Amino acid sequence: MKLVLLTLGAVLVASSALADDAGIPLKLKNHRFTPAEIHVKANVPNLIVMSNEDATAEEFDSTSLKVEKVVAGNSSGNVRIRPLAPGRYPFMGEYHSDTAQGVVVAE
Repeated sequence: MKLVLLTLGAVLVASSALADDAGIPLKLKNHRFTPAEIHVKANVPNLIVMSNEDATAEEFDSTSLKVEKVVAGNSSGNVRIRPLAPGRYPFMGEYHSDTAQGVVVAE
């Protein structure tokens, strides 16, 4: 019974860390991310709110984060990040990878 309660408690703590946070803002303009370096809490889920201020769609893409999310032009979208071990996780804009680059730093 204690194991079930501890597991349930851990799930509630992890989900509340995400639910209480309004998200980390990330702006895409002129095919560049601002900020280019995003700091997140390690070992808990995180939410990035990407605002695409360009007229064309862009895909937030990261192999190391295991995330792909297309955000239409002049629109916004949520990018959910799984709990990460401390470290650096690069991401890019799939459609403009030469300029749209960034990194998530889990601390």
